[in-house]
Order: sequence, then C-alpha cells, then structure tokens
Amino acid sequence: MTAPYLLSDDQLDLFPDVELALDEPNGLLAIGGDLSAKRLLAAYSNGIFPWYSDNQPIMWWSPNPRAVLYPDNFKISRSLKKTLNKNIYHVTMDTAFTDVIQQCAKTRKDGFGTWITNDMLDAYQNLHQQGYAHSVECWFENELVGGLYGLSLGHAFFGESMFTRKTDASKVALAHLVQQLKHWQFDFIDAQVSSDHITSLGATDIPRRQFINELQQTLKLSSRIGRWQFDYT
Repeated sequence: MTAPYLLSDDQLDLFPDVELALDEPNGLLAIGGDLSAKRLLAAYSNGIFPWYSDNQPIMWWSPNPRAVLYPDNFKISRSLKKTLNKNIYHVTMDTAFTDVIQQCAKTRKDGFGTWITNDMLDAYQNLHQQGYAHSVECWFENELVGGLYGLSLGHAFFGESMFTRKTDASKVALAHLVQQLKHWQFDFIDAQVSSDHITSLGATDIPRRQFINELQQTLKLSSRIGRWQFDYT
C-alpha cells in the first residue's frame, strides 16, 4: 500500500498504520472521509490528525518526528515570567470555545488563508459539546485577547491552534494550561509539527514510533470528558 490511503465512507474508525505515512510532506497518510466525531476520535487515538485548506479534500497526517511538549519541560522566559507576575490577564477554561476557534481561524497575514475551514470549526465545536475539545481563554479588561484550543484523550492534550492579540496572551494561556495538566498528571501536549515558536516553549521532537507508544500508554487512563475548570493551586 502506498500513501496517501483513500478512506472508506462507511468505516469511520479505521485508519491505515501510521508507518505507511509519507515522510514528506509532514507525514501525509490518508485522504477523504469526513470529520465526524467518531472518525476524529479514532484518528487522534492513532496519532493522526486532519489538516487541509478550503477547496482541498480532507487530508490526514502523522508526522515523523512528532513535536511533543512534556509539562515538566515547559520553558518560561524572563519576559513571560514578568507578564505572569504582573497578573494583568484573567485566564479561564471552556468559557468561550467558539470565540477562541474563530479567532484562530482568521485569515493569516500572509494571504494564504487558514486551515481551520468552516467544516473544521463545526467539527471541533461538536467535539467541545461532547466534552472532548477544550479551550483556554486569556482576557484583558473583559476582552478576549488570546487563547488556544485542542482536544484531550487519556492523559494527553492535543494542541490544535492558538492566537494572541496582546503581548504574551497566548503564552499566558498555555502556561496556565500546563500547570493544570501537571496537577492532573497529564503525560504530554501533542504539538504535532515542530516550529521555532513551540520549540522555544520547551517542545521537543521524538520519533513517531515513540509517540505512538506513549500515546497507547496514556490512552489506558481515563479521559477527562466534560467542561474543564482550573483547580490547581
């Protein structure tokens, strides 16, 4: 079998082995299917995620290597530490999921549009309503100025996207999320593909096989389904 594999419309929970993914670009594994909750949860459970633009078919990826942020490795820069110490932002969880994903979906300044299509937005809103997808919001004077969203299975958080409209706002949201995940004894945050930004925050690249092994282990643990709230001290 040669990637990309064409997904069946009637087998919503079946994906090919991730080892069949193309090395370039970024581990393309399969094309087609839909964004139903059942298919999305099956994909993430197997180390696969959707990523495509408007006017393209749905494409499914499993990169090698995989970018992962372990909570204990999160790096707080001097500037971010100063921002956190000033306590100028109010941070919440799961209070404005739709607003966060819509902000993340706004067209990029480079003019190439966004990979968060309307169908993707609807699909992750559905996962949020089912208690699998979550958001972290950063507020300044009652205005949403930053945040992030993703979904969670087992003791893993799969980060999808973040946005910021004020200095360090998205990083503050991430810092609070990391502290909460440490309190819940989560294993890792999946950052998917490495970038200078996520690397500066402590993410590291690991082989895909290692990621799959760690994913399989964390999926043995109970998922925190439902609305999330901060409860760490």
